[in-house]
Amino acid sequence: MTARPRREPAGGDGRYDVPLAVPDPAAEPARANGHRPVAAAVPVPDELDTSATDEALAVPDELDTAATDEPAAVPDELDTAVTDDTPGAVERAAVAPDGPAVPDRPGDHWDRKVATGLAFLRRRLAGEYEVDEFGFDPQITEAVFHPLLRLLYRDWFRTEVSGLENVPADGAGLVVGNHSGTVALDALILSAVLHDRHPAHRFLRLLGADLVFRMPVVSEIARKTGGTVACNPDAERLLGSGELVGVFPEGFKGIGKLYAERYKLQRFGRGGFVSAALRTGTPIVPVAIVGGEEIYPMLADVKPLARLLKLPYFPITPTFPWLGPLGMVPLPSKWLIEFCPPIPTAHLTDSADDPLVVFNLADQVRETIQQTLHKLLERRPDPFGP
Repeated sequence: MTARPRREPAGGDGRYDVPLAVPDPAAEPARANGHRPVAAAVPVPDELDTSATDEALAVPDELDTAATDEPAAVPDELDTAVTDDTPGAVERAAVAPDGPAVPDRPGDHWDRKVATGLAFLRRRLAGEYEVDEFGFDPQITEAVFHPLLRLLYRDWFRTEVSGLENVPADGAGLVVGNHSGTVALDALILSAVLHDRHPAHRFLRLLGADLVFRMPVVSEIARKTGGTVACNPDAERLLGSGELVGVFPEGFKGIGKLYAERYKLQRFGRGGFVSAALRTGTPIVPVAIVGGEEIYPMLADVKPLARLLKLPYFPITPTFPWLGPLGMVPLPSKWLIEFCPPIPTAHLTDSADDPLVVFNLADQVRETIQQTLHKLLERRPDPFGP
């Protein structure tokens, strides 16, 4: 028999001839090299069973972890989630086993508010916001102005809103309302209510008088919140681009009338808003607002002083000017706002320059608002009730 050469292990002295892999017990018997046959592995109880494979050793369920590219799961009581809204901030969602979520700690709410405010300031300083051709800044409107108006209409005026389904969910629309209150808070409240309560959260682009855009600070605020001059070219451009536009045809005659004439609509001017709606085929949505007449009840108008100050009127109310700056705090009247069914105009686009059609449609809008005001006043017998 020819002797088989002995394999020298690396770095060894050649005294051992041990196979590199453990042979299967069912394989051929051990070679005659002086070694005893390899015995089969002793079975291990199930609770301690392990297998030497390329995969990670199995771990009991209580301590099971998967060696994957993802991080190990963290127990529920220590679960944390980092969100994109607050870079570097950690939201702790403490969840009790088989129970409801544990509410956040008192400081967590304010931590998120501070983080959101800092993120907003960072975007503003970095110029990461958009402004359209009219100067409208939706980011600052939602973050700064609407929260202030929300405190007024929700907590101070306890506003009730109905008929929002009559406002288009998309596309152009002309919202026409009654004006009142000595100070034009009704226009601002209407824009905030429409954005907050409408399912599509639409912005209302208000049309204002020339005086608004001649005042240094007020003009900037009006532009930032989506307002523009009440003229047909601007109104048609907004409607043509699919915006929701708000107009108050009574103008200063509506907000400057005496308290004795409350909720009596004034003349609607020349019906320019109707012409803009007809040229663009935009539906007109009348809206009635009850509650604005009582916030600053005008008892008298000092016309000589108004002419001296170049104002349309100078109001005398129960609190102004007697209480000084405190007289500018609005009285907490109860507000009701109702959006009426829209009036279509797409079939009248060829009659935009017909005075008879324009005046008839303007009168129809005015009458709809007046009748709705009477109905809302019956629902609200007490101006300052709950």
